[in-house]
Amino acid sequence: MGLKEQLQADMRIAAKGRDSLALSALRMAIAAVKNREIEAVTRKEIPGGDALPDEAILKVIVTMVKQRREAIELYVKGNRPELAAKEEAEIAVLERYLPKGLSAAEIEALVREAIAEAGAKAPSDMGRVMKTLMPKVAGRADGKVVNETVRRLLAR
Repeated sequence: MGLKEQLQADMRIAAKGRDSLALSALRMAIAAVKNREIEAVTRKEIPGGDALPDEAILKVIVTMVKQRREAIELYVKGNRPELAAKEEAEIAVLERYLPKGLSAAEIEALVREAIAEAGAKAPSDMGRVMKTLMPKVAGRADGKVVNETVRRLLAR
C-alpha cells in the first residue's frame, strides 16, 4: 500500500471514529497531495493519471509540518495558545507518515561522509556537499539543520 492509499485509509478510519482533528489534518494532506499531482501533470513531471511517488508525497507532508511549526510560532507570539495546541496536534498526526528523524549525531556522520565523498576542503565546496547529502536525508532532517552542520564542519 502506497503512502497516498495509507492516508486515504486512515482518513476513513478517522471519519468512522469521529476523530475530527485527525480527519481534518488528513483531509488537508490529501488535498495538498492532489494539488501537487495536478501541478506535476501540468508541468509534465508525471504522465496524466499517474500518482505521485511516495518520495514526492513525503516532501508534501514535510512542507505541511514545517508550515504548522511556523504557524505555532506566530500563534504563540500572538497569544493564541489554543490555536498553537491545535497545530501541534495536527503535526503529531502528520508525523506518523514521515520516516524517523535523524539525530544530531547521525546528521553529523552523514555530513562527514558527504564531505569525504565530495572531496570538500573549504566552505566554498558547500554546494557539492549539499548536492550529495540532501537525497540521503530528505524527509528525515530539516534542511536548515543540515546546512548549519555542513557550514560548521567545512569551516574547520
